[in-house]
Amino acid sequence: MIENLLFSLNATMPVFLMMLLGFLLHQIGWIDDAFASKMNKFVFRLPLPALVFSQLATTDFVSTWDTKFVLFCFFVTLFSIFIVTILSYLIIRPTNKNPQGSISYNGTGGNASAHRGEFIQAAYRSSAALLGIAYIQNIYGDATMSALMILGAVPLYNIMAVVVLTMTENNYIPGNDTHSAIKKTIYGIFTNPIIIGIFLGFLWSLLKIPMPPIADKFISNLGGIAAPLGLIAMGASVKVQKIKGQLAPSLVASFMKLFGLCALFLPLAVHMGFRDQKLVAILIMLGSATTVSSFVMAKSMGHDGTLTSNTVIITTLLSAFSLTFWLFVARTGGWI
Repeated sequence: MIENLLFSLNATMPVFLMMLLGFLLHQIGWIDDAFASKMNKFVFRLPLPALVFSQLATTDFVSTWDTKFVLFCFFVTLFSIFIVTILSYLIIRPTNKNPQGSISYNGTGGNASAHRGEFIQAAYRSSAALLGIAYIQNIYGDATMSALMILGAVPLYNIMAVVVLTMTENNYIPGNDTHSAIKKTIYGIFTNPIIIGIFLGFLWSLLKIPMPPIADKFISNLGGIAAPLGLIAMGASVKVQKIKGQLAPSLVASFMKLFGLCALFLPLAVHMGFRDQKLVAILIMLGSATTVSSFVMAKSMGHDGTLTSNTVIITTLLSAFSLTFWLFVARTGGWI
């Protein structure tokens, strides 16, 4: 158990320290708000898509394909989004309407719908791509199942994030321009850089296109800067004065991310016969820390980002212990 805890700490503490570095650099004036905003957009548009492309393009999906596992990851992700959406309506409630008709949310400052959108995304969207490969490789020596988990869950992560964030952005008023909102959502899905990266990576793998060493090195290096730059930008964007107002929904989202969804769906995974690599991949999909790309996407789509950054920080700090707990439960049950 100590070994698992140390591994989890080694995986999560560097993430927290990069966010702390961004916060400190902002405090001393080396990074201002404008620079942090541009860095968020850059990470979202180029390094993150390169990262998911490189992970999928080099995977042999034909020899490792498991329809039951991929469908399980897809539908569990879909039901998770449905559950946290219902929860968001229970804990984030509008209190009044301003003269322009938008709904305010006392206690957090701003639009209740926008905060609800951030809550939904932060509560279901895991660091599946980054942590899935690392954890499975550490335990089993290879990570073939992580690629199938990524394929089953991550495209849906991003598609639903675009839908949720578009339909809950600050200037969206339900019923006023539904047709325009639907068009904007569809456009956002097909032009989302991460979704494009996933599609191209999967297509590249299926067509068995050889990856030239120069291109492989270039794309790997580009994808490698996604996490550190995104974390620094997120840390630089943290506003201490806003944290307290959105702490309560952030704590609820963090609980669902680390414990709630695992408690609901891991028993089902065990009952359906998933073991070893597949079960660990499902655990990472359900219970790993909220991915930093959720903050990057929220900011790039006009949301405040405070609730999201709170959840990323909380889940990053606590996921070392929660993942160790779930791994211990699974090992004790003889499932991994």
